[in-house]
Amino acid sequence: MVLPQYFYDVPDVEERERTAWIVPLIVIANVVVLMVVMFVNNCPVHGGGDGGSRSCFAGFLRRFSFQPIRENPLLGPSSFTLEKLGALQWEKTVHQHQWWRLLASIWLHAGVIHLLLDILSLIFIGIRLEQQFGFVRIGTIYLISGIGGNVLSSLFITKGISVGSSGALFGLFGAMLSELITNWSIYSNRAAAISTLLLIVAVNLVIGILPLVNNFAHIGGFIAGFLLGFVLLIKPQFGWTERQSLPHCQPTSKYKLYQLVLWVIGITFLIVGFVVSLVMLFKGVNGSEGCRWCRYMNCVPTSKWSCGN
Repeated sequence: MVLPQYFYDVPDVEERERTAWIVPLIVIANVVVLMVVMFVNNCPVHGGGDGGSRSCFAGFLRRFSFQPIRENPLLGPSSFTLEKLGALQWEKTVHQHQWWRLLASIWLHAGVIHLLLDILSLIFIGIRLEQQFGFVRIGTIYLISGIGGNVLSSLFITKGISVGSSGALFGLFGAMLSELITNWSIYSNRAAAISTLLLIVAVNLVIGILPLVNNFAHIGGFIAGFLLGFVLLIKPQFGWTERQSLPHCQPTSKYKLYQLVLWVIGITFLIVGFVVSLVMLFKGVNGSEGCRWCRYMNCVPTSKWSCGN
């Protein structure tokens, strides 16, 4: 999804663009991980069904061939392989204390189609953000948002498995929104930028109420990224750097008061939110039991589909 240029351009301030390397590295890592998963999956030996290797899709790839389309239409491995290698699964995460799944599942994908969709989104969103803010901040937002999305997902989805980096990607969306808010005074086309971004987020969240889409990961990642944006993407107010370099000129405050307030709010809610959520998760709390309507945030049943496991 291509975003308008004015999300990133700050016409009043000249900034040196950084070289983006963490986003390409994440893309490469995701591709390598899927190749390793397919190697372990080994459909001709483990997953060919009654037809053996002939049932595998693209059998000419041999060990790297895909599960039968009827089993995995996204051109990927079996759910058993994904679960074995770190897919998010409530029982194993909570009762078997396999907390590492909260991180590992971010790097797993259900198949080639799933991977391509996430890679395209990451490139369009992440490259320009990294060029503007650097690899440390964008990489931090990506990882923490991915974990935040998985934590919220685990609190509300206790059946089945979940993989993918959608929570991390929505974290970048959230960070873009909070960055626009906290650096409001230095942007042009502000109303158009924020309304377009909100529309994009709203459309993606609506898509998330379809079956087989983990909307709780989207929501959790977006909230984590939104709060992190206030903390990590704050910029000095316009003219601060120039005034500092001028002789006999008293430099003004580096940040505006509202930026500092948002910074405090962001880091406070982020820490409290993670601590409370993790305590609830590892105590085995099922969020769906205390919030019956919350299930509709993840899937809305209609006459065309159900929202079962």
